[in-house]
Amino acid sequence: MEQSVKENYIKAGKISAEILEYGRSLIKKENSLLDVCNKIEEKIISLKAEPAFPAQISCNEIAAHFCPLKDDTIIFGEQLASLDIGVHVNGCIGDTALTVDLSNSYPDLVRASREALNEAIKIVQIGTTLGEIGKVIQETIESFNFKPVKNLSGHGLGSYNIHDKPAVPNYDNKDNTKLEKGMVIAIEPFATNGIGLIEEKGSPSIFSLIGKKPTRIGFVRNVQKDIEKLNGLPFTKRWLASNFSDAKVDYALKQFKQLGILGEYPPLVEKTNGFVSQAEHSLLIDDKVIVLTKKS
Repeated sequence: MEQSVKENYIKAGKISAEILEYGRSLIKKENSLLDVCNKIEEKIISLKAEPAFPAQISCNEIAAHFCPLKDDTIIFGEQLASLDIGVHVNGCIGDTALTVDLSNSYPDLVRASREALNEAIKIVQIGTTLGEIGKVIQETIESFNFKPVKNLSGHGLGSYNIHDKPAVPNYDNKDNTKLEKGMVIAIEPFATNGIGLIEEKGSPSIFSLIGKKPTRIGFVRNVQKDIEKLNGLPFTKRWLASNFSDAKVDYALKQFKQLGILGEYPPLVEKTNGFVSQAEHSLLIDDKVIVLTKKS
């Protein structure tokens, strides 16, 4: 890995850590979920970086991929709220998450994902297998009498690629793939009091362009040009609202879907409506492993 790339990952990770703590400070009863997400994204830009994906706050049985629309009315009350944020510097990504228990009813569930992350980080080095990471995560979560969410995983972090190879499991899947020097990965345990499986549920508010095809309508081309500035990273309709009407955005997304170039990411909900906690750090695999998103 070139030194300049390494420095960009380190910078993105440092900003991610700062943003995560900033976001945590905003998740309070009577605050607006939409307002918190807007402030997080504005803060990222103020620190001379860019969001790697829209800020997400998934509550209770929603494990991931909840992003508010511009008219969202959710107010924080007694939720179990998982905050997931991504920051990039020239395409180098820091991805990190935590869970806030506003009800004070699920302290062990929050600890289960956090401790699973901490224990997994302890064994990470060049040559550690993905299965070994999953085994530690699973055993730690189960020690709290909860279950890992098996069909969610950590992931590699590539250039402008939030979900690159390898998939980093949250259970012992016996994967003997070894970590190699220069890899950047996100370890992302999810713990639940449900059965440990999620499913897509509801309408997506997070999208990405997964290809490029010509469009004939002028305003659709303009929407496409705006999105293409993200270099394939995810976006939300809320980001387009300042330049285009809702009707134009909806029409453009429909066109992209018909062309087969729209990725859609609906909310991911625990199948039995079990509550879910999340914790995440990004790591650079080097002779000495660097936890990029750890608060210094």
